[in-house]
Amino acid sequence: MCLSFGVLVALSACHRAPHESAAEAPPATVGTAPIAAAAPVVAAAPSSGAPLPEGKMMPIADVMSKHADELSGVAFYFGDQPHPKVEKSFGSFVANRKTNAFNKTDAEACERIALTALREFKEKAQKLGGDAVIDIHSYYKKNEISSSTQYECHAGFAAAGAAFKGTVVKLAK
Repeated sequence: MCLSFGVLVALSACHRAPHESAAEAPPATVGTAPIAAAAPVVAAAPSSGAPLPEGKMMPIADVMSKHADELSGVAFYFGDQPHPKVEKSFGSFVANRKTNAFNKTDAEACERIALTALREFKEKAQKLGGDAVIDIHSYYKKNEISSSTQYECHAGFAAAGAAFKGTVVKLAK
């Protein structure tokens, strides 16, 4: 029986297929996994408009309402939300954030990531002379999902990540 008690322990008997004998399978080194257990390589696929596996769609409203003071000074328009006419565009930018998810719920970790990304957009807009970020959409691993109410977040035991893409603009008065 293979027990780890929270520590990665590799025992040779644990890594053998039932038809292998101890002589056929060399012992594994602590901290390594058999080559067959390596993660598959996935080629970049065209965006699907759906969350990637293990992704969660989280509500934007939670972040915007809880952190309105921190985000004030720049307007944020998600997905196809209507906005005033654009006077000047400063280009599209990506905010790709990760955070420590240890001892946090998925919602807490995802909210922290979204807030950090929106702060990054705010700083970029202010630096360039913009007053809004439009067409903000999820861009995790370049998988584009446009929604006016949700964003894609990937949260696990130790880390969580999300990415956003948006266009910094100066809106007409």
